Amino acid sequence: MFTNFDVILISQIQNFLKDLDRVALSVSIFEISVLVFLLYYLYQRFIKGTQSENLVRGCLWLVVMWGLSEFLIRINLNIFGMFLKTLVSVIAIALIVIFQPELRRFLGYIGQGNLFEKIFANDSDFDNEKKIDVAKELIEAIKYMSKSKTGGLIVLQKDLNSVSQSDIGVKLNADVSQELLLTIFFPKTPLHDGAVVVHKDKIVSAGVLLPLTEDPKLSWRYGTRHRAAIGVSETYPDCACVVVSEETGDVSVAIDGMLKKYEDLGKLKADLMRILGYKQDDKGHQKSFIKFDNIFGKPEK
Repeated sequence: MFTNFDVILISQIQNFLKDLDRVALSVSIFEISVLVFLLYYLYQRFIKGTQSENLVRGCLWLVVMWGLSEFLIRINLNIFGMFLKTLVSVIAIALIVIFQPELRRFLGYIGQGNLFEKIFANDSDFDNEKKIDVAKELIEAIKYMSKSKTGGLIVLQKDLNSVSQSDIGVKLNADVSQELLLTIFFPKTPLHDGAVVVHKDKIVSAGVLLPLTEDPKLSWRYGTRHRAAIGVSETYPDCACVVVSEETGDVSVAIDGMLKKYEDLGKLKADLMRILGYKQDDKGHQKSFIKFDNIFGKPEK
């Protein structure tokens, strides 16, 4: 028989264990919350809007498929479960082989001494390190191309969408510079007939083939470049396209299927800065992201 003291002691021990369970549950919830926040922060800072975003999404789908395979096995659908689990394993191994260069660069990146400084640095510090004035580089290249009557197509895109991922072209992922743009559009280079795709401060690809507009009312005066500029702006509403005529040296910009011709490059620079969304912060530093305003009137037909 238990004495009253024994009963009280057992009751106290049980209450203590229940309290430990509550504390352990609270700690687990806190740890999971911190981990989710950290992963979301790293995704927003280093992955979102880059070519690695699709790879990360693919890995997440593999995790979902693995969880589904475990569920199928637990409900005695062993054949389906083992098939799905084997498929996930094969794909995972294939990803390691296919993306070996990217994994090597990632391991080299995390081995840098200033890794934590890069992770937790402010966006303004990150922008100041690059110091690339995209509008200035574009205007200087366009000015030379207009004077020398060098034809060119420059697509400015907000998101890393299908313009740079699926159409025929050569991937560059290089900093925007007037020298590189002029080299690409030099008449004797292999890439001069295609379009250059710019995302933020990077030339993503060159020699890209753009879809031509099918507007039957468009004036016969417009050639293939102008039709391609209008076509890509119709197909991808988040894109603007700068076109330089090879015959006349005229400069035009297409947005939402509308074409605007510029006689004054100063006005062009002002509109490009609006398209790129340049803003001045309190310190006077520039940040850029493509944002479209209704800067055009009726399209020329």
